[in-house]
Amino acid sequence: MKGLLTLVPTPIDDDSPLEQSAFTKLNEAVSENQIIVVEEAKTCRRRWLKWGLPREAIEKFVLYNEHTSAEEAPRLLKEMNKGNSVYLLSDCGLPAFCDPGRLLVELCHQSAIQVTATPFPNSISLAVALSGFPHDRFIFEGFIPARGAQRSKELKRIMSQKEVSVLMDTPYRLESLLKEMKKEMKEIKGQREVFLAMELNKKGEKLLRAPLENIQPPKEKAEFILILGAKS
Repeated sequence: MKGLLTLVPTPIDDDSPLEQSAFTKLNEAVSENQIIVVEEAKTCRRRWLKWGLPREAIEKFVLYNEHTSAEEAPRLLKEMNKGNSVYLLSDCGLPAFCDPGRLLVELCHQSAIQVTATPFPNSISLAVALSGFPHDRFIFEGFIPARGAQRSKELKRIMSQKEVSVLMDTPYRLESLLKEMKKEMKEIKGQREVFLAMELNKKGEKLLRAPLENIQPPKEKAEFILILGAKS
């Protein structure tokens, strides 16, 4: 069985406590001798101790940043393929969102390794981080029109643009949205990868990343965010 990659968001300031679920998960990771990956050792060491996490873990931190990612990403991937899990923290905020962790998420999707995250209050940026798509620039399209010619027009526009696009819709329209997108894609004779994030941070969380034509909606209704990968 493969391990998994867990993104662990941390406070953007030095005074707030670590979110309780993240605190629990990191304690479990230490006790199970799993891999803790941090951006900068000194910064994370100081915050780690302030949050009251186990001191003994500090010596085992793996450094993953713009200087080490090329070397560490394949090694971490190998560890997860062997069944070891990885917990990724940045200096502050959401890892893999506009930082080097994105490459590791990308490689995990390519290797069919599950990616998840401890709770984070912004579903849009969390979905973007979990997608692994390059996102130096992305467009938030929000809720598209519910029906009619305007909906079709908007979908055609969105699927014709090159940038990563983030869409939202109501749970009961997910199946029809995917059908409409597949129809538009056939008309423009292209192909795009899609990331579908359903029930983020909930028990029923399900994340799918695949070519649009291969994405099938779940049988049950689910809150979702759909991310359309960049046009190649």
